[in-house]
Amino acid sequence: MSQQIESAKELNVYKLAYDLAMEVFGLTKAFPNEEKFALTSQIRRSSRSVCLNLREAWAKRRYESHFVSKLTDCDGEANETDSSLDFARDCGYISSQKHEELAAKCTEVRRMLGGMMKKAESFLLAD
Repeated sequence: MSQQIESAKELNVYKLAYDLAMEVFGLTKAFPNEEKFALTSQIRRSSRSVCLNLREAWAKRRYESHFVSKLTDCDGEANETDSSLDFARDCGYISSQKHEELAAKCTEVRRMLGGMMKKAESFLLAD
């Protein structure tokens, strides 16, 4: 029998999204000052929101529609992060290689979230 997951923080998708958010945070420290309230703030917020919404989804596992809705929010934030990475590359703030690496992590997070949405019932709390 597999071990029961007690917290969203134990999910592989959460761990990957958290690592991505922390890497984004580190990289954005070098973004120009004029981006402080624009791209820097936006990409930090969206990358962190994947984890924050995943924690909310986990708390709403009693109701499949609420759970899936929050997972959909996670997916939207991951897509937003991916678009912000495009801007960071095209503005010359990150290399194409770093962009490719981080975009691949976004894609993997979104793939994992999609899997959770397809099998949402397996994550729900029993009555």
